[in-house]
Amino acid sequence: METYTVVTSTLCTLILPVILFFLTLKLWNLYCSSLRDWSCKAPLPPGTMGLPFFGETMQMLLNRKRFLEAKRRKYGRIYKTHLFGNPTVRVLGADNVRQILLGEHRLVSVRWPASVGTILGSRCLSNLHEAEHKEMKRVIMQAFSREAMETYVPLIEDEVRGAISSWLESDSSVLVYPAIKRLMFRIAMRILLGFETQEMENTLDQPLVDAFEEMIKNLFSLPIDIPFSGLYRGLRARNKIHAKIEETIKEKMVKVHRGAWKDALQLLIEHSLKGGKPVDLQAIKESATELLFGGHGTTASTATSLLTFLALHKEVLTKVRRELESNGLLCIKPKEQKYLTVDTVQKLDYIGCVLKETLRLNPPVPGGFRIALKTFTLNGYQIPKGWNVIYSIADTHSVADIFPNKEQFDPDRFLTPLPQDASRFNYIPFGGGVRTCVGKEFAKILLKIFIVELCRHCDWELVNGMPVMRNGPIASPADDLPTRFKPFNGVI
Repeated sequence: METYTVVTSTLCTLILPVILFFLTLKLWNLYCSSLRDWSCKAPLPPGTMGLPFFGETMQMLLNRKRFLEAKRRKYGRIYKTHLFGNPTVRVLGADNVRQILLGEHRLVSVRWPASVGTILGSRCLSNLHEAEHKEMKRVIMQAFSREAMETYVPLIEDEVRGAISSWLESDSSVLVYPAIKRLMFRIAMRILLGFETQEMENTLDQPLVDAFEEMIKNLFSLPIDIPFSGLYRGLRARNKIHAKIEETIKEKMVKVHRGAWKDALQLLIEHSLKGGKPVDLQAIKESATELLFGGHGTTASTATSLLTFLALHKEVLTKVRRELESNGLLCIKPKEQKYLTVDTVQKLDYIGCVLKETLRLNPPVPGGFRIALKTFTLNGYQIPKGWNVIYSIADTHSVADIFPNKEQFDPDRFLTPLPQDASRFNYIPFGGGVRTCVGKEFAKILLKIFIVELCRHCDWELVNGMPVMRNGPIASPADDLPTRFKPFNGVI
């Protein structure tokens, strides 16, 4: 009798939890299947929905690249999954992405995961809709006008040269990715928030850089706000950033603006005060935080990729220097160097091709989030109303048939302009549709200046060769890219 009791107890202890687990999993899958729109005859996309509540979020966060590659191989260019607490359809490929990006406000609308919305806030540009989005975009675009850009060029040159000088003075290798993040953060603080050089020296910008790093790292996390969770850490970091921005807002509100151009923060303040309304501090802080995030995080990622590809492809570096020489920009003596202008930078066609190819292979932002406003069909599958839709930038580039030898770094491919109808959705490093990146022209000018200054002042070598890339939420080298720099001797 005792033996029977022990066996029964053991079976209940070991087998019953397994049975309950599989039963729960079955019920979860039935529940997820019930979320389809039964009025639509098209089937749901293929795919799996993972574990109850958690879905497949943990698998993606822990090994994003391998997870997404396995999904794409198994299910193709449209598949269902469950991420960040929501049933989700992930799409890639120009034809599929075209329908999503052109369906804004009609088929889909922006909706980032709950953690992103909570951390960045509901009033930032990325989370605004229709008329509000259009108006805020118009306000911010003033900070990226042609006239404003002309004033930014010498400022950017000054900051980039200062950073490169410090790299050349280093006796050991430089961790390039953190160094470029600091550089791009300083540029963003000066241009977007209007900080003067002296203010930059006096303010504790490194703790702010660290706060941004913590915030970005935890943007995509489970929507659970408890101590030590990703969302909790992201919010704490965000609050530090908001505190500094609030100080700056209050300082600007008591100063009379006398500059020839207005930084983005000044424009946001004036827009908030329009019509005699009291200033909306929270909205301005959220918008300014988003601008700083976009203004230094994505440019730091791309600048690091540019430096990497030029180090690994010396023939491309040689072509860049020949273009600089033909435009009188290669002289390495500081007193004889031409100052750059927007016109000068825009005429550097080959450098533009290098930037395009870098963005093709390593787009800094992997994709975008939408929500289905109504049930619609995409390539034969139904996308039910209320489901999240993620469109992939990186994967769309990697499957684009208009690019031969897709894995090869070849800027020459862009020397011949691609047909606009063919390239419009095969190549989308800045997104597309009404939500195309608001600062893309500023980013192009900034990154071209970075290439010019880097190539005419120094040679460099990657300590570890081609880095392994972390791909979310912003592409970055896993080893922080240790690099040795030495002065360029002027010989091509």
